Amino acid sequence: MNRFARLATRVLAVPVGLVCLEPAGEAAGALPECWPPESRPDRAVLECCRRVAEDGRPRFLSRAGDGTAAFSFAGVPLVGSSGELLGVLAVMDPAVRVWSEDEVQDLSDLAAACSAQARMRVRSEIGRQAREAAEDAAIAAEGEASRAHELLNRSELLLRASEDLADTRGLDDVRQRVGDLVSGDLKPARVDLLLVRQGMLHRVPSPVDGDAPPGGVPEPFALGSHWPVARAVRENRMVVVAGPHADAGSGTAASPGSATLNLHTAACLPLRGTHGTLGALVLGWDTPHEIGLDERAVLTTLAGYAAQAVERALHLDDRVTAASQLQRAMLTDLPDAPGLELAALYRPAARDDMVGGDWYDAYPLPRVPGGGATGALALTVGDITGHDMRAAALMGQVRSMLRQADHDHPGQGPEQALSALERTCRRLNLPASGTAVHAHVRPVADGHWHLKWSNAGHPAPLLLTPDGSVESLAEHDVLLHHALPPGPRTCGTRSLPPGSTLLLYTDGLVEERGTDIDENVERLTRELATAPPGIRLHALLRSLLDTIGPREAQDDTVLFAVRVPAPGGMQTQAG
Repeated sequence: MNRFARLATRVLAVPVGLVCLEPAGEAAGALPECWPPESRPDRAVLECCRRVAEDGRPRFLSRAGDGTAAFSFAGVPLVGSSGELLGVLAVMDPAVRVWSEDEVQDLSDLAAACSAQARMRVRSEIGRQAREAAEDAAIAAEGEASRAHELLNRSELLLRASEDLADTRGLDDVRQRVGDLVSGDLKPARVDLLLVRQGMLHRVPSPVDGDAPPGGVPEPFALGSHWPVARAVRENRMVVVAGPHADAGSGTAASPGSATLNLHTAACLPLRGTHGTLGALVLGWDTPHEIGLDERAVLTTLAGYAAQAVERALHLDDRVTAASQLQRAMLTDLPDAPGLELAALYRPAARDDMVGGDWYDAYPLPRVPGGGATGALALTVGDITGHDMRAAALMGQVRSMLRQADHDHPGQGPEQALSALERTCRRLNLPASGTAVHAHVRPVADGHWHLKWSNAGHPAPLLLTPDGSVESLAEHDVLLHHALPPGPRTCGTRSLPPGSTLLLYTDGLVEERGTDIDENVERLTRELATAPPGIRLHALLRSLLDTIGPREAQDDTVLFAVRVPAPGGMQTQAG
């Protein structure tokens, strides 16, 4: 770690750099790794590091004195693969200075590299401890061949557990991997995972069909109940249940879910988290199974690894929930549009935060005095680079600014709104990059509509005409990028007679590893051309996504359709 401290001092030209791993340990006497090695930061610097750790955000400050020693401090948190805090990378200058944007970026880049090294350090330490445990067990069991073999197998089990449970991504994944780990060595007939939520114990259902006990997944039960698994959580210790075909009446079943399974032996293992007991892991055997001291130690260690994995999974679930709520808040309902049918469909990526920078939007345009009929509408489909919460937040800003650009330039075309958006992003130093199609549609005579669109490097919209042919609206300009100087943008125009359908989409629909994107666009064109006449727009979008979209979404996907209906009903849909 002091290599990163040394690099930080050189890059930022400061005398002292330090890396504090697990800053909470500072109170227990843990020392940060510093450069120069003999240096020792004073209490004020350590207090700044503690605040960075508590807030989880970088701090760049200068203190000019006023009764205390002047100094300048810069610190960036180090984060693990699931967003957990690993420590802080910081530098200190005894002189007062103003931190430049380049210095802020340099320290952030060093912190990213240091975070990766810290994660490797944690994993290496877990692996080293597991290997030492395996070696110690093998040495201690020398001369007892059968017992040595058993201990070695179980030590290898713990080594596999430390590796297999280190990168789980959800509760289903945790339960599945624990079951796979113990099936070959301990051979339980059943593995259950129960979590504490609002004073109740909830069984985590398995994704495997047929896993639920008779009667389905049991109802949650009180943490204060008589069940042994509840006692294991309350008392934070292993509770072993043994008896001939235990049932609920005997009071020896581990939980309501196991009362009807005729299990003979069950081990209820508390899952100890950072801030309390998370729940319990229950292993059940349908034949007599003696759990000796060695196996108790193995099960306790296994429960420790499982608890770490459960804590990561719950953290990830919280991130996904927050990200999904953020996405839903930004993808608003489509407006009522007399004379048009609208439908939209959004599918998140199957990885990372499950949200990203893809969006759709539709809103009424301001009426222009003397500009003719009302009812003009703005339509947008865009894709901000990235598929995480940062991309979603940038998307929200870009989406709002594009709306404002249309309302600040009434009567002007979509290309003017895109240009205004680019200028604003450049003035505000907003690092937004991506692609977008922005369009204006206005009603004209006899149920026809007039389309104007401007394409900033986005996949070409498809226009299904009343005669069943499909035209690709291929005109486009360069993509949106904060590093590119804003230039003039162009727009195309088309007439939309009754019976026309305009399809806008993002590249998540047609881009898949190992396939040709042009071939997928051709498939999409054929599917649109052969869609059943009169199919509801939402059903059309769902069919296109199921037929053309990748089986496992690596990127989020938006489909947005606008139809000028033939005489008949109209409906606005979103999903």
